Amino acid sequence: MADRRVLATLLLAAFGVLAVGHLAAQLAGATRLADITQWLLMPALAGALLTLTARPRPRLMVLTLVALGCSWVGDTAPDLTDGDAAFLVMVGAFLLAQLAYIAAFWPDRRRSVLLVRRPLLTAFVLAVAALVWACAPHAGPLLVPVLVYGLCLGAMAVLATGVHPAAGVGGGLFLVSDGLIALDAFAPGYHLAHHGFWVMLTYVLAQALLVLGVVLRARETR
Repeated sequence: MADRRVLATLLLAAFGVLAVGHLAAQLAGATRLADITQWLLMPALAGALLTLTARPRPRLMVLTLVALGCSWVGDTAPDLTDGDAAFLVMVGAFLLAQLAYIAAFWPDRRRSVLLVRRPLLTAFVLAVAALVWACAPHAGPLLVPVLVYGLCLGAMAVLATGVHPAAGVGGGLFLVSDGLIALDAFAPGYHLAHHGFWVMLTYVLAQALLVLGVVLRARETR
């Protein structure tokens, strides 16, 4: 057990170093370093999650690991293909990640803002609606995938609030991160200085907080 904790600590430290290195590379315009560190982020986080829990792992853990794996595919897609194909592969991989998270979080839906603190549910609905309103008119043939992804992303963020407060914040940050990507792709006139940095900062924090929330929730239900 002590060995597992040491390994988990090392993997979490590696994730932290990779995250800081990636964000610094984003700001410095070091594209190659940014790519390499991004490829390694989700494996480090998934490895930490694996070592933090023993077999048999609960359904929540297994599906979270699936979501992290799909996220890794989404992270690497832009470096494996080009143009619209890269964007579609990325969206498809992250759509699968959102579906895995939705399945993982569904059993705790009665603890979420669907039934508790409903004003927060309104905030999520308005955020997704505003994002769709800004992006849909310019999505062209990608309109349907964008709409489907937006709805699944919103559902994941809502359901994450039922797992643990940390996961709820993580779900909200995931919504922000992917919202920035969508605005950059489809909203004319959108401009955010250091766009890639802000996308990845919110994304890294989102995934870390989702995993933290899942670990804490699993410990509550043991």
